[in-house]
Amino acid sequence: MVSSKADLLKKVRKIEIKSRGLTRQVFAGEYHSAFKGKGMTFSEVREYQYGDDIRNIDWNVTARFNHPYIKVFEEERELTVMLLIDVSGSGAFGTSVQFKKDLITEIAAVLSFSAIENNDKIGVILFSDRIERFIPPQKGRKHILRIISELLEFQPTSSGTQIAESLRYLTNVIKKRCTAFLISDFRDKGYARSMQIAGNKHDLAALHIYDRREKELPPVGLLKIRNNETGEEKWVDTRSKKVRYAYSMKWKSHLEMMEDIFRRSGVDYVSVMTGTDYVKPLIRLFKKRES
Repeated sequence: MVSSKADLLKKVRKIEIKSRGLTRQVFAGEYHSAFKGKGMTFSEVREYQYGDDIRNIDWNVTARFNHPYIKVFEEERELTVMLLIDVSGSGAFGTSVQFKKDLITEIAAVLSFSAIENNDKIGVILFSDRIERFIPPQKGRKHILRIISELLEFQPTSSGTQIAESLRYLTNVIKKRCTAFLISDFRDKGYARSMQIAGNKHDLAALHIYDRREKELPPVGLLKIRNNETGEEKWVDTRSKKVRYAYSMKWKSHLEMMEDIFRRSGVDYVSVMTGTDYVKPLIRLFKKRES
């Protein structure tokens, strides 16, 4: 939690500067190509010019003025973008530079600024094992700064995770098709069906956030491990190869289950590790959307 309003504003400004820079220098074109909007929409009628496609001639207007006129179409670019952000207790973990929740905040800011640079609306669903907060989609810098502030100082009422609940809420509250990013460490089960339903209704992509110590333990002797969602604590002897192997196999099983759900649901995803550059994974996700 941010200690004072001055600290909050300083952190918000720092994230804004970084996010805006990345958006304008790196992501603007990639985002536009990856999320193209709803198609082509009628814009206006104008006089026919040499080289125009004759298939677009408006015969009614042409007959009225006894001169050829064509219909002009333009890409219907405006999208509604929703960020489904996991604010459960497991986000308060990180062993390299930053917590998972800090990385989530930065990525959410970059996606938000990318959206408004392309004149899209952006909304947020904060969830734990319940819907913690819903910020309706809007445009503008002021709205983005509110989102960043919320992420920096928000204190959830619960520490658990229910991804299915966030996806059900999305399908219920956003009636028209939108682009949605689900940002979580996916430390949960039982969300496969909800993801399939949400993926069919909306253009859904997933960002898996993790820390390297979730996949492997260092051999540093006795180590107390705490589950930030349940509060459970236990001592682990990390000198034991058997213990470290079992720990890594548990991670592998979790990863395989998660990837299988994404594959079955037709949801594109990337994984991003704390303390690493998230630019390349985001660009990789955007390029998946183009193919």
